[in-house]
Amino acid sequence: MSIKNLWHHRKVADGSAKACWICYKPSTSVLITPDNKDFFYVCIGHLSDRGFCQPDADEAAAAAARKKKEELDLEIEKVKKEYEEKQRIKREKRKDKAKEKDKEKEKDANKTDEEEDKSDEKTKDDKIKELSKSKDQAQVDLGPRIFTLNKNFYQMRIDRIRNAEAAKRNRERLSNPANLPSPPSGFP
Repeated sequence: MSIKNLWHHRKVADGSAKACWICYKPSTSVLITPDNKDFFYVCIGHLSDRGFCQPDADEAAAAAARKKKEELDLEIEKVKKEYEEKQRIKREKRKDKAKEKDKEKEKDANKTDEEEDKSDEKTKDDKIKELSKSKDQAQVDLGPRIFTLNKNFYQMRIDRIRNAEAAKRNRERLSNPANLPSPPSGFP
């Protein structure tokens, strides 16, 4: 039985992390064959190592396109934030002019302005946290998802499968008493 040298990258839950096949560090990334006959855990750093595996050409191009789109989305988000900041500054200047006209109203406006500033800062911090989380997750997802192993590593996987099949056949043979030799029937 031979498996095709095509491996899909999958992620598992953090609680299901197991040792990397190469460095034995806990990893949540798995390379699996399309027919689900073989799989192994591997670190993300090894996936970018050219000595270990290469991404599929079409998949690499698609990953580059996804990365470019993600960069454009981040740039758009940055421009929107700058625009909102400029608008907020303009509103504050208008409020300052209104405050100069009426000092009593100024005290009330300061309270509301402080509350608005605090709420604006909280929303800003929340947005930054969300963007950083989505950015980290996007960086993991940006990479290619289909790989081919280098010749030596692929041969190691084939050997492992063959050895497992041979061990299974040997266990079956030993469990069947008909395959064992019979004891001698005559006296010596």
